[in-house]
Amino acid sequence: MFRTKRSVLVRRLWRSRAPGDGDGEADPRAHGAGHCCMGKAAKIARANLGSEAELKALTHSVLKKLKEKQLEVLLQAVESRGGARTSCLLLPGKADSKLGQQPYALPLLLCKVFRWPDLRHSSEVKRLCCCESYGKTSPELVCCNPHHLSRLCELESPPPPYSRYPMDFLKQTADSPDSVPSSTETGGTNYLAPGGLSDSQVLQEPGDPSHWCVVAYWEEKTRVGRLYSVQEPSLDIFYDLPQGNGFCLGQLNSDNKSQLVQKVRSKIGYGIQLSKEVDGVWVYNRSSYPIFIKSATLDNPDSRTLLVHKVFPGFSIKAFDYEKAYSLQRPNDHEFMQQPWTGFTVQISFVKGWGQCYTRQFISSCPCWLEVIFNNR
Repeated sequence: MFRTKRSVLVRRLWRSRAPGDGDGEADPRAHGAGHCCMGKAAKIARANLGSEAELKALTHSVLKKLKEKQLEVLLQAVESRGGARTSCLLLPGKADSKLGQQPYALPLLLCKVFRWPDLRHSSEVKRLCCCESYGKTSPELVCCNPHHLSRLCELESPPPPYSRYPMDFLKQTADSPDSVPSSTETGGTNYLAPGGLSDSQVLQEPGDPSHWCVVAYWEEKTRVGRLYSVQEPSLDIFYDLPQGNGFCLGQLNSDNKSQLVQKVRSKIGYGIQLSKEVDGVWVYNRSSYPIFIKSATLDNPDSRTLLVHKVFPGFSIKAFDYEKAYSLQRPNDHEFMQQPWTGFTVQISFVKGWGQCYTRQFISSCPCWLEVIFNNR
């Protein structure tokens, strides 16, 4: 009866912590763990990280120092699982806590409690560009909002066999009906891009500084809606409002009645965040299901293969590197001279993957997917 607002907020926060804290092992699928997104260090069994009681006591001591408004911001971020755009939670940057034998910076501690119980080191996370602390070194105040950080997707070398299929296979099937459609094919319909530009205008004016990329949404072999031109440094691509600000796929008119397509649509949720940063273009998986990415700059330049990378929920991957893209050369093979050069294109599928390990050899067989075409300038 006599609980204060502060105590209610703290109790709700503790109930919202990520499952698997303390002595019990977490289900890796619940935290975006597994396969190529987990480095060797993250796969090592947790040790000396403190008991459940230690973690609870330490967390409560941190929460006690927060003001009510700060607790409300943290609770909104945690309960919405990052779906709500919340402000930064700025706390003293030099304040560290110790759990077991290991010291934890406050941002890392809150990420461990509310997102990834197996988190061990700050090198495993990346700050999102929407955060005030992004790009700052040793600030007096640092953002501790756990949903302003993402887990880094580490690429294994060599990559797992499921993600690789040979270029020779593509040569043999280039003329098959399942081959990937070109983004410039409009089926005779002149879709209009934002700003009144036609598809061809958006794609064929490399000197146009108004956008740094355009995004096409596909359902199997059919493109749905118009090309979306991106001017802002970051873009949320999601399915239903109000799950972000940006490209809402649910507002596009689709005639596809396939049960599989509709099922995958329902799982896109918060979708992804696409951001152009100093070192390249990053993709952050905001949804609750994996996404799959293919990019020429994620591959070995000397390799004659294509790689499809699986990115789990909460993870980020640098999907495109401009310097690498400029250094890549168009294949000299006669068969490929007739095909669109995809050095400045990234393909992303939701929920369902493609490649050697899957029944789908081509992304055009995936229920819902994106093609991101970068402005080559």
